[in-house]
Amino acid sequence: MTTTVITAVDIGTNRSSTHEAGSLHLSTGYEASVVSTVGAETVIDKKSEADDNDPRNKWAKNDAYDSGPDGGLTGWLVIVGSFLGYFTSFGTEMSWGTRILQDYFEREVFHDIPDAQFQLSFAGTIIGLMLNVMGPLYQILAARYGVRPVLIMGVLLMVLGLQLSSITSQIWHLYLTQGFLFGLGAAFLYMTTMTVPTQWFNRRRGLAMGSVTSGAGIGGVVFPFILTELSQKYGIAWTYRILGFIHLGLNIATCILVKEKYPKHKKVKVAEDGEAQPAVSPPTLKEIFDFSILKDGTFLWWMITSVISTLGCFTPFFFLPSYATYNGLDSSDATVLLAVLSASNCFGRISLGFVGDRIGRLNTHIISTFISGAASLGIWTVAYDYNTIMAFAVVYGIFSSSFYILVSPITATIVGIEKFPTALSLMLLSNAISIVGPNIASAVENSVNAEPYLTYKVFVGVTFLLGGLLLIALKVKMTRSILCKI
Repeated sequence: MTTTVITAVDIGTNRSSTHEAGSLHLSTGYEASVVSTVGAETVIDKKSEADDNDPRNKWAKNDAYDSGPDGGLTGWLVIVGSFLGYFTSFGTEMSWGTRILQDYFEREVFHDIPDAQFQLSFAGTIIGLMLNVMGPLYQILAARYGVRPVLIMGVLLMVLGLQLSSITSQIWHLYLTQGFLFGLGAAFLYMTTMTVPTQWFNRRRGLAMGSVTSGAGIGGVVFPFILTELSQKYGIAWTYRILGFIHLGLNIATCILVKEKYPKHKKVKVAEDGEAQPAVSPPTLKEIFDFSILKDGTFLWWMITSVISTLGCFTPFFFLPSYATYNGLDSSDATVLLAVLSASNCFGRISLGFVGDRIGRLNTHIISTFISGAASLGIWTVAYDYNTIMAFAVVYGIFSSSFYILVSPITATIVGIEKFPTALSLMLLSNAISIVGPNIASAVENSVNAEPYLTYKVFVGVTFLLGGLLLIALKVKMTRSILCKI
């Protein structure tokens, strides 16, 4: 009777040990031991049994999509395509949010309507809602037809929405064109670029997603300048038409470069011999949505914590320019502050993704959340001159978006790759609450008798700090440790 024991170590470097009885391919980032037998007798490695009881190993195994190479040329081309999707969709959305397009409509098109500003603001709100609530629809379409057809549909809807916006004659037209059509198309791009890159990376997943989401920051800097120049020279109609062609050109590249690692297959990722499994029939609705994660206390804690910690995230992006002018700065200074805030946000997305792969993504998110809260309470509350406000813009810009960089890898770690699509859809649905965060802050500001803008500062700081405390509790719940890497 023959017994063979196979042990593999140092999987974090994606090395594998191959022996006569077979080969081991894992990439969980922790040591593991595997026993293979020939005959009826089995030898159990006590180290393997001990490792299985370590809660950190459970989360590391959840985090591994497969044992393939980390990224590679194709994987990084997926990142480039996803970056372009973020750049165009969020660049346009932020151009409305920073009032570049909305301001033009207020001054030149609907100037005779008394509450035009209030009515126009809903067009931007609809875009934000579509980006977050269309996750389930995307999940159904992508599971049945594959990612690329849905991606192409999204690009066409975005371009159509922008072209139709060029012939707008009523405010409610913008709700349908820029709000619904453009927002639906942008949601399909958003969900694709949030889910597909995670398939290609394990150890460098944080850097990958940071690189993708940096497109939002760069788009937020570039597009306002482009659209301001276009609207002044050619008017709003041709601005929208040109913008539509920009989207079409750049996102053709997105449709070509972004692809699934294992198209149209579920549950079995790689066969035991290392060969890819053949495509399977489209899954049923019950298979697409795995709502068993709602019974997962760790996931629910993560979702609730995320809602709280992101509630104040966008408030400075909305109110920092008006805060600057309130303190005696001119409009050009306010524009520079907003540009620095967006540029710092772009730098932070890449650097925090890189750091997350080194010290742990949840660890990075916890640290960033506390720094964002401290910046609001410690810097913004005493910022009354240009230099201090600029310091706040830089620090807050770098650290405030850690959730949007790391939500995909952290969610994958908590629920595992198989339940990841459903979990991400639910995370984005719940995150829709953060869209109304600035509105909540404004309501509180108008109801209290306090120094102007103080309510915004406290609201942002408290939500971040409370979120940070809840994240620490989540980490302890997951790992029974406060210092370990996760």
